[in-house]
Amino acid sequence: MHPKRKQRLILVVFIVVLSSTAVGLTIYSLRENLNLFYPPSSIVRGDAPAHKTIRAGGCVVPGSVVRSPDSLEVAFSVTDGMAELLVTYDLILPDLFSEGEAVVLTGQLDSSGVFVATKVLAKHDENYTPPEVADTVQTDGAEHAKTCKGLDYDS
Repeated sequence: MHPKRKQRLILVVFIVVLSSTAVGLTIYSLRENLNLFYPPSSIVRGDAPAHKTIRAGGCVVPGSVVRSPDSLEVAFSVTDGMAELLVTYDLILPDLFSEGEAVVLTGQLDSSGVFVATKVLAKHDENYTPPEVADTVQTDGAEHAKTCKGLDYDS
């Protein structure tokens, strides 16, 4: 083999190995930081991992909001029409948070099945519903339409 060809072959192999390593490390690091979305029915069924950051969403069940008198802690239930998920949150809730409204939560599921939220996102106007919540409730819990304001199931 000609020395020039051998040098090019070594360079190409080196670039391929280096690129493959970079892509592999990138995919590995992104895998650790994914926040997958789970509807309440999937979480209650046990499909969601415990003690790992995930996203959940649905409608706040009317009458389920319980506020602690001496702290910011709030407990409430979220539903997709199929199942209810108990959620606790110990920070200030968004101004637009209310019963019967759609929310998207970020947090972890503890070992007792309670979702401990670290972030609560409430819808920003009367015509908006987060896409994940709308899709989940439309496909799994259309009969829940009357209790969750702003979700249109007829379209």
